[in-house]
Amino acid sequence: MSLIDYAMETCVFITQKHIPDGYGGYTTTYEDGAEFSAAVTYNNSLEAMVAAKQGVTSLYTITTAKGVGLKYYELIKRKKDGKVLRITSNADDKQTPTPASFAYEQVTAEEYVLS
Repeated sequence: MSLIDYAMETCVFITQKHIPDGYGGYTTTYEDGAEFSAAVTYNNSLEAMVAAKQGVTSLYTITTAKGVGLKYYELIKRKKDGKVLRITSNADDKQTPTPASFAYEQVTAEEYVLS
C-alpha cells in the first residue's frame, strides 16, 4: 500500500436539484450522491497565500483513482467534516501516463458554501 492510499478518505458527489416552489419559481436543494475515495490536500505555501490575496481560490489539490473523472465546477463533499469543495480544473488535464504502475488523476478545488 502506498502513502497516497493512506491519505485517501471518503468523499461524495453533491447533486443539485431544482424543485418547483408552487409560485412559478424554483427552490435549489443539494443531495449526497455516489461515494469515492480521494486524498484532499490544502496548499498553504507562501505562493498559494499570495495568490489567495490576489483572488485565486484554488487552494486544494484532490487526488483520485484514475477514472473518477472529476469535472470543472462539480461539487463534492468530504464526509469526515462536511467540507464542500468546487472543482476548478478537469481530471483529464492531469493524470498518470498509461504505462505507469499506479493510476491517479488530480484536480484543483476551492471551498464552496452551499446556498
